Amino acid sequence: MTITSPETASADIGVYGMGVMGSNLARNLARNGYRTAVTNRSPGRTLRLMDQHGDGSEGIFIPSETTEDFVKSLEKPRVAIIMVQAGEATDWVIEQLADHMDEGDIIVDCGNSLFTDTIRREKWVRERGMHFVGAGVSGGEEGALWGPSIMPGGTEESYKRLGPMFETISAHVDGEPCCTHVGADGAGHFVKMVHNGIEYADMQVIAEAYDVLRRGMGATPSELADIFDEWNAGELNSYLIEITAQVLRHKDASTGEPLVDMIVDQASQKGTGKWTVQTALDLAVPVTAIAEATFARGASSQTTQREAAQHMEGHAQELKVEQADHDSFVEDVRRALFASKIIAYSQGFDEIAQGAHAYNWTIDKGSVARIWRAGCIIRATFLSDIGQAYDEDPDLPLLMAAEPFASRIEECIPSLRKIVALAATHGIPTPVFSSCLAYFDTVRADRLPAALIQGQRDFFGAHTYRRVDREGTFHTRWADEGKPEEQWD
Repeated sequence: MTITSPETASADIGVYGMGVMGSNLARNLARNGYRTAVTNRSPGRTLRLMDQHGDGSEGIFIPSETTEDFVKSLEKPRVAIIMVQAGEATDWVIEQLADHMDEGDIIVDCGNSLFTDTIRREKWVRERGMHFVGAGVSGGEEGALWGPSIMPGGTEESYKRLGPMFETISAHVDGEPCCTHVGADGAGHFVKMVHNGIEYADMQVIAEAYDVLRRGMGATPSELADIFDEWNAGELNSYLIEITAQVLRHKDASTGEPLVDMIVDQASQKGTGKWTVQTALDLAVPVTAIAEATFARGASSQTTQREAAQHMEGHAQELKVEQADHDSFVEDVRRALFASKIIAYSQGFDEIAQGAHAYNWTIDKGSVARIWRAGCIIRATFLSDIGQAYDEDPDLPLLMAAEPFASRIEECIPSLRKIVALAATHGIPTPVFSSCLAYFDTVRADRLPAALIQGQRDFFGAHTYRRVDREGTFHTRWADEGKPEEQWD
């Protein structure tokens, strides 16, 4: 087919970018009754969508070959979604659209953009009288097609136009859409960034549980798949546990071996985990589980260093759990996994809270938890409990210290200690298990050795310290005889 100039105002919404995610999101919109304008920088991808899905069976698509025609086809106030590679490509498309759009029109970036870029872009577009919305979209290709979790930022005014459409095409739980207005300017992409950081921690700690189980029991991947299936029927029920069982059960077609054994043990990353950790450092929020998961991916890909370390003994014992102890061992790993997952989610919500404070966003953390219950990669049963906890106390200082999590973590911590100790003794790397235990012990400690650090800092840099027995800021004159103390305020 050929692309002809579309009729003016013939589309309810448009999608610029016909890669897999953009095409699937456009198909989702069309299937839900929205006349959907589609275009791409190279017309070939637009033609492919029309050839494969433009027969009307999935709804109405209105193709355009140029940006001008694409914008012309949108009904006012126009809504144009961008689904292109983050970075310079996104900036280029925004400028192209803005050149043809009018005051009150809305540009929506549904890609994985860094939230600070979104803040900059929102300001640029707003100064031209239009709206810019950075919307996090989670769920991968299938989510985009059948119902993702959507996290829009931007103005409340833009959400009045955009929100009903996004709520319709999002995943739903008990009739409730997995979409809500997150907050101003970059809030949507910020929350999506933290979502991805939690995803890193969740995936890594599941992998650590698999590794400990396999080494300890000598079980096959298929046998471990049965364990993960059983776990998915309980409090660990989640998308990532579900697909873990499927991956472990799958056999390689060419060798007949478990596919997991044929995959190179190097985990890739696209940067959102790194952004989460970098931002947490800027905000002084200890997201240790996310950080260790991000570093673990990096370490897995350091082949030269890993090869150089192969000759090092390590002085570790081989982990071998007796058959009679298998059930209790599996339960210990399950409990350690549950506790670690809750700690990782708690850290992620801490970052959301601190980010909201730093950037003056009003983010409803209970609503965020609810829109993550379906459609997204970290969807899990216990997100309903997280939502309820924040509904009861929006200013909750520490999620894992609230019920029902506090009681469950208390029950699970002995197992986490046991698994971390076993792993350490037997030379099994468990960075997220270990960091979650260390974090738990840090926040619950009545006194930390940070007092010594402050003393050291004051000694070499006159950085001062506070005292436990009286108000004020103090400095010890360490170089003077008698080391006298003076109060600075």
